Amino acid sequence: MDSGTNGEEPTSWDELYTINLMPSELFLKFRKEIQGLRIGVNFEFYNAPFNEYQAKIVLKPLAHDKRWKFIYEPFQQDVRVLSKKIPVTKFLNLQVGIGHNFQMHATGWKWKLSTCFGGDGISRFRNKTSVGLFPGVDFRFGWRADYVLPEITGALGTGEPLFNMRSGQLHASLDRVEAILTHSEPDT
Repeated sequence: MDSGTNGEEPTSWDELYTINLMPSELFLKFRKEIQGLRIGVNFEFYNAPFNEYQAKIVLKPLAHDKRWKFIYEPFQQDVRVLSKKIPVTKFLNLQVGIGHNFQMHATGWKWKLSTCFGGDGISRFRNKTSVGLFPGVDFRFGWRADYVLPEITGALGTGEPLFNMRSGQLHASLDRVEAILTHSEPDT
């Protein structure tokens, strides 16, 4: 996020902020809860950079301390078992998984360190917000904000200005919209 061309300040408010409300990912998730497990069928539509469609079958425990989830992607013939996100620090999580691809006859494992902060950890914030319409119907929104905080500097006797202010910037986008339909077994 450059503050302008050739290090100059942006010339208008339009250059200081952008907000994109057109999501690049749309998910439709159907979930069924049976005897302590959640079985899900996900239809995932990706708009950028290419139009793409994926389907997934997901199985995971309903327990609060769930430790794993199983994912099967029928089109890619890919099977994975992922651990839950394990907190390493307050803002840093570790996730590990093992998988097999039937088309390539390959088995391997992956690990991922993730945080709600993206990029360099300072200039980007990513999050998901959930909204429950009524029992069994939820919407989840994945959003991102890239920002540069305003900066005020000054100097005396160095040839630099006594007072200098640079405007901050904000570039926000709605990246993902998920509709989640859940059918739970009635309590007996």
